Amino acid sequence: MNAESIQKLLEEVGAVRHGHFVLSSGLHSETYVQCALVLAHPRHAESLGRELAERFRDVPIGAVVSLALGGLILGHEVARALGVRALFVERDGEGKMSLRRGFEIQPGERILVIEDVWTTGKSTREGAAVVEATGGLVVAFGALIDRSGGKVQWPAPAHALIEIPLPSYTAADCPLCRAGGAPVRPGSRFKT
Repeated sequence: MNAESIQKLLEEVGAVRHGHFVLSSGLHSETYVQCALVLAHPRHAESLGRELAERFRDVPIGAVVSLALGGLILGHEVARALGVRALFVERDGEGKMSLRRGFEIQPGERILVIEDVWTTGKSTREGAAVVEATGGLVVAFGALIDRSGGKVQWPAPAHALIEIPLPSYTAADCPLCRAGGAPVRPGSRFKT
């Protein structure tokens, strides 16, 4: 799979949405990629996970930790392709990212952190901080889409399957807001 075929697949399943959106980062955008619509197809999820896993074949990894909700299916498929455990972090009742459900990371365990989309990288960094707080060692980062235009910098090897630089704005600078539009929140995070 190359970037062009992934872009085409996202469009074919209707994952690329146009309108006025508030992203999980709090930024506004006129384009939103709803990765769940492509990952809802098991054959696509498996192919994308296998493709992303290939980027990390030379990195020793003990487990994959994905961010719920968006990165969960992709992370599971990456872990399957690498033959390692698939864990996830999620927000607790107070909106704080945490490792729950009896998941354990061993001290020094080498972790690949997976997310569906990077815009600012904030959620992925929160997930990595949880891994490190448990004694795990984050050795790599992966995503289906980097919409930051390559602006997000990572402290370890990082790969996204596709880069789709999509403009995003603070609420104060959003041209859609200035035009009187009301944004919708299509993602899973509602607390900011």
